[in-house]
Amino acid sequence: MAAHDPVEQKYVYDFAEGNKDLKDLLGGKGANLAEMTNLGLPVPPGFTITTEACKAYLTTGREPDGLAAQIEAHLESLEREMGRRLGDPDDPLLVSVRSGAKFSMPGMMETVLNVGLNDRSVVGLSNQAGGNDRFAWDSYRRLIQMFGKTVCEVPGEEFEHALDEIKRAKGTHNDLDLDADDLRGLVDAYKQIFAKHTGREFPQEPREQLDLAIRAVFDSWNAERAILYRRQERIPADLGTAVNVVTMVFGNLGPDSGTGVAFTRDPGSGAQGIYGDYLANAQGEDVVAGIRNTVPLQELEQLDKTSYDQLLGIMARLEEHYKDLCDIEFTIERGKLWMLQTRVGKRTAAAAFVIAGQLVDEGLIDLDEALHRVNGAQLAQLMFPRFQLDHEFEPVAKGIGASPGAASGKVVFTSARAVELAAEGESVILVRRETNPDDLNGMIAAKGILTSRGGKTSHAAVVARGMGKTCVSGADELEVNVPAKKFTVGDHVVNEGDVVSIDGTTGKVYLGEVPVMPSEVVQYFEGELDPENTDDALVRSVHRIMTHADAARRLRVRTNADTGADAARARRFGAEGIGLCRTEHMFLGDRRELVERLILASGEREREDALSALLPLQRADFIEIFREMDGLPVTVRLIDPPLHEFLPPLEQLAVNVAVAQERGEDVAKEEALLAAVRRMHEENPMLGLRGVRLGLVIPGLFAMQVRAIAEAAVAVVRDGGTACPEIMVPLVGAVQELETVRAEAERIIAEVVGDSGVEVLIGTMIEVPRAALTAGQIAEAAEFFSFGTNDLTQMGWGFSRDDVEGAFFWRYLELGIFGISPFESIDTDGVGRLVRIAAEEGRAARPGLKLGVCGEHGGDPDSVHFFHSVGLDYVSCSPFRVPVARLEAGRAAITTTGSDSR
Repeated sequence: MAAHDPVEQKYVYDFAEGNKDLKDLLGGKGANLAEMTNLGLPVPPGFTITTEACKAYLTTGREPDGLAAQIEAHLESLEREMGRRLGDPDDPLLVSVRSGAKFSMPGMMETVLNVGLNDRSVVGLSNQAGGNDRFAWDSYRRLIQMFGKTVCEVPGEEFEHALDEIKRAKGTHNDLDLDADDLRGLVDAYKQIFAKHTGREFPQEPREQLDLAIRAVFDSWNAERAILYRRQERIPADLGTAVNVVTMVFGNLGPDSGTGVAFTRDPGSGAQGIYGDYLANAQGEDVVAGIRNTVPLQELEQLDKTSYDQLLGIMARLEEHYKDLCDIEFTIERGKLWMLQTRVGKRTAAAAFVIAGQLVDEGLIDLDEALHRVNGAQLAQLMFPRFQLDHEFEPVAKGIGASPGAASGKVVFTSARAVELAAEGESVILVRRETNPDDLNGMIAAKGILTSRGGKTSHAAVVARGMGKTCVSGADELEVNVPAKKFTVGDHVVNEGDVVSIDGTTGKVYLGEVPVMPSEVVQYFEGELDPENTDDALVRSVHRIMTHADAARRLRVRTNADTGADAARARRFGAEGIGLCRTEHMFLGDRRELVERLILASGEREREDALSALLPLQRADFIEIFREMDGLPVTVRLIDPPLHEFLPPLEQLAVNVAVAQERGEDVAKEEALLAAVRRMHEENPMLGLRGVRLGLVIPGLFAMQVRAIAEAAVAVVRDGGTACPEIMVPLVGAVQELETVRAEAERIIAEVVGDSGVEVLIGTMIEVPRAALTAGQIAEAAEFFSFGTNDLTQMGWGFSRDDVEGAFFWRYLELGIFGISPFESIDTDGVGRLVRIAAEEGRAARPGLKLGVCGEHGGDPDSVHFFHSVGLDYVSCSPFRVPVARLEAGRAAITTTGSDSR
């Protein structure tokens, strides 16, 4: 190459050239195959085509320059190493073509096995296998089936129907009962199906098969199911997938061959031991597809003790090397063990906490890394209720507890029906013989998944664990009849729409709806379980990790609470104060009429009467809350209702008046009310007379609330308690609004507090974009800011949060405009920037300014990390989200490298 020529980009790496830290470039599968190769483990030789090649291909629609030549060079090297040529008629080299992104996406992208087989090399493969014609023709039919469906979009069910037809003619339900002649006929049938749908014969040139399979794997990155899975798991869309070309090894050569999946610990519970599935005389796709029920991995010891012992040694070595639970795929080819994949295994939420604690005990990781390995979403799952079982509830079937949880719902048999009913607000259980990647929509929509085939490593189990869905697999007592929309178990017939309950821990299936009870983790947070005196490994691990998170975090965690009961529960869950007490919630029910009288008062006397009636009620509310939060800060937001919530509906009122007039009734009072409601009617109440505007328009309203807060604080202090009230003025857009309210509030506070020692802070809610952009001015009149990110998102985007989620968010998510709703996780680029500007400019004007957030984002894990980075002092969220926020605040504070908790 001349000196001025650019250096050609390297797109292909031999396994020996990579390592586990190159996941961005080689994908998880390729990086881990390289790592095992370098550890000297028995890995079939091969090479990896990088994610950069995929991204270039997806951008331009063609393979990048130099890729074809690099593949050719690595293929020739592989052929020399193996002493065989791809597709050679006499002694063929066959390869698998497998996807492998940075983050595990089980079953979402494509794989093609046995590439290199054709009408001539199938004979050579039979000779390699010692004249095993059945094996050779079975491998060939698998290639045509996978290649047709994956590469050429031939409907997969047509291949399945052809297979079922041949088995029916043979009088069997088992693939293994088909002989070589049957499979030779099946190959002919598959070729006809292929030609019918593609308009061409099945390709006989091995290199063409390879190139087309590689492109199909690239294309599968943008397949609908892959996009949906990435959105569900929040995996970035621009990573691309690597492609792994691996020498084929065969688990379907006879009874001394087989394939399996193993875990170094139980991915369901975290318990140590030997976990996995094995299937003799099968290829790997048979295991994960759940087509045939597997046997427990321990049975391999009786079938092939040498391979079993070798596998256990490799499992121990990999777990110590990766310092984590490892998920392993392996094949035994005539007594020779081959390692096909390892990765840090997906696990349930409970297993994540238990394993993190075990690894600390074993000295493999420290507590910072343990905290890094769990997350708030997992903790939230552990707080879901579980079944409350007694003698009245007998299971009708039992399968494998593949993903823990308690789920009840209406039975559905198709993904489409699951989506349809879930959209109507129904809880559903998706029942299948086995799931496949096309069922992803239904799995997301369902509360739980129940299959009659498969094990802990089947598609249903792996995907459900990753999503935190309850799953029972391999309940082989169930006879599932999808066309008839029913399943039978014993004497019971369960039709679509009937309710069942499934326990993803025990694997038990119940008819009807089973009542639930609080989880042990909630009992721990409620103080009902002592972590120091329990045998529950999960509770001990949660306690240990939460204790470390609390010690590590800088962000404080408060709660949103409007009653004493909510405040008490949140405090038990670890809340360090109340960040949002919404006083408008105190005016609902019996008090609504008082507020209506206040808003519609025609004179000062009526207004004062309404305020006098409300004052003692408000004072009693605040006394209860201050007592429950004794010594902790309580931020009380002055009333902020959209006005229409406290007024009679205009349309209904107008109809009532018209009807009464028609009857000749005296409606003078109703007419006056109608005139007042019309006068105050707003087309868009969310942007109307609310918040600080209401307090300025209705004299005495805010003053009454300030007085109630101050009097309640003094009463609590005089009873021996401690009250730390913070008064928050809502919807401020200009400092002059705050200054006006503050002047009146300070006068009342000084009058009420006297020498009691009560201190009252006055601040504002930053929820109007203008407030964020003028935060420096507003901070001169505010002692604290609390970001109301719900309204800030609504006004920043121009969305009505009450209307848009059902109207068009689904389309925005579908198009990739949103990765997630901005009301669920904060939009860091837009709304987040407003928060950052306000925080920086507010503190520049008032260095001691206290900063918090009280929108729903305060309990969202990703948002908590953002608020930590911005430098807020606390987040506030609903009581049940307090433990989640505590955990994520601790995770945000630690700086670790290593495994990604995704």
